[in-house]
Amino acid sequence: MSLLLYLSLPARHGYSVKVSPFIPNRLACAASQYYGIAGCGTLLVLEDNPTGVSLVQSWEWSDGLFDVSWSESNEHVLVAGGGDGSLQLWDSTNHSPLRVAKEHTQEVYAVDWSQTRGENLIVSASWDQTAKVWDPGLQCLSTFRGHEGVIYSSIWSPHIPGCFATASGDGTLRVWDVKSGLCRLAVPAHKTEILSCDWCKYDQNLLATGSVDCSVRVWDLRNVREPVSQLQGHSYAIRRLKFSPFHKTVLASCSYDFTVRFWDFSLPQPLLETVEHHSEFVCGLDFNLHILNQVQRVFIKALSDEQIVKQAFK
Repeated sequence: MSLLLYLSLPARHGYSVKVSPFIPNRLACAASQYYGIAGCGTLLVLEDNPTGVSLVQSWEWSDGLFDVSWSESNEHVLVAGGGDGSLQLWDSTNHSPLRVAKEHTQEVYAVDWSQTRGENLIVSASWDQTAKVWDPGLQCLSTFRGHEGVIYSSIWSPHIPGCFATASGDGTLRVWDVKSGLCRLAVPAHKTEILSCDWCKYDQNLLATGSVDCSVRVWDLRNVREPVSQLQGHSYAIRRLKFSPFHKTVLASCSYDFTVRFWDFSLPQPLLETVEHHSEFVCGLDFNLHILNQVQRVFIKALSDEQIVKQAFK
């Protein structure tokens, strides 16, 4: 693992980083003051280049910002979720939000823009125990209830239109159908809080969960009695995980133990590498969809306390 570039964010703690689906060297970052407990938030659009990481645009928000997601149809537009229960729609060419919607009653901890060609929707997840689906103009279309704890993560299926998954403090992973408004599957995935989930890019039946119990579990939705794989190695809660866009069985996880770990659950020894470059909780990471460089290499962005880091994963 080689550390290539980093950018410090004074007095901000990073929560989410997402690479643009259009521009290979552009990324968005959601950050908060004082760990999101108090103070304001900052949304940044950045570009990395051979000389360093440069700021394209930034916006201040009156409350902490916990997640961000790019539009899949407009390279300038992104949505962020805030501690005041709001979603904000931003355009990197404007200085003010295009629209603000506040229908959640507590913190919005996750936002995701659908990736399938059959729809153009946003899903949000909140500490108010609900998930909401929105149109691209932030008109709320439906609200989903069923979790008995905070919802920390929501992610659209990259395969099935109108289908998303959520992970909650109640220890369950749930799969939802937008058309019917119903929960199609509830998986008691962990005995502790689940802070993150992600869908495999190559198999519509595979999802992974990351929990306060320090484990990553991979699930086959056709048989959820036992996980396909359980990945152990982190020493504190797993804050976020992502499947690789290049390899079916490779994923990355980041944790409150200050590390980023790379796994291949098809191997007898699944831990590929542990990276220890942060000095505080690592809360966000994302693979770059555009750059493969070589077959055995992908690029990943990781975000923690006051750093945005670009790494090469071999």
